[in-house]
Amino acid sequence: MRYFIEIAYNGTHYFGWQIQPNAITVQEVLEGAMSSLLRNQIKLVAAGRTDAGVHAKQLFAHFDFEEIKDLDHLVFRLNAFLPKDISVKRIVSVKDDAHARFHATEREYEYVISLKKDPFFEGFTYLLHQKPNVDAMNVAAETLLHYQDFQCFSRTNTDVKTYHCTIHKAYWRVEEDRLIFTISANRFLRNMVRAIVGTLLNVGYAKTSLEEFHAIIASKNRVNAGSSAPANGLYLTKVLYPEELFTA
Repeated sequence: MRYFIEIAYNGTHYFGWQIQPNAITVQEVLEGAMSSLLRNQIKLVAAGRTDAGVHAKQLFAHFDFEEIKDLDHLVFRLNAFLPKDISVKRIVSVKDDAHARFHATEREYEYVISLKKDPFFEGFTYLLHQKPNVDAMNVAAETLLHYQDFQCFSRTNTDVKTYHCTIHKAYWRVEEDRLIFTISANRFLRNMVRAIVGTLLNVGYAKTSLEEFHAIIASKNRVNAGSSAPANGLYLTKVLYPEELFTA
């Protein structure tokens, strides 16, 4: 049978989601816990991979195993077994051909900036001491919806076949002493959101004009875009699927 597992994690102490040599990752820790409890080698296929230090409020992965009689009890046991910075929200049975990565229709990220030092946000936001022009950043962010090729915001030397993404929404909002950027798309390139945030901040600080922002996208060259914003302010917040996948 095939199952979807929904998890959340604080990515501070991990080198991202995907297993890699000589580095601790969320996938490695979760697969190890599941394999121990189910007494079988479990392999997870996730909706996507987050970079080192990036957090996730919602990420789905799928795995195959025999029928599990009490999924809620397995969730309880996993949460007791896992470290405090990884949480399993639920495990649900899905159709046999359901794929956590290929069947995801939309992914949403948030990037959180603090404008005032706050010990309770330490490690979870990017601290800035000068507020950028949010209106200017929102004008630039809205233009992202009119493009599809985002090679200028992609990590170089990546193995993707296309740099095309369909962005559904991209906007900033102010919440007390925080700026929150929300962006959703059918897919994202590696480092894309952090590169977009860094470039939008250049717009907010009047280092990049709106015309130059358009030119950066048209150039398809990562060198022309802004520096990537730090990983600790980035959260994968939502992954959406067709409802019929969950009617196993």
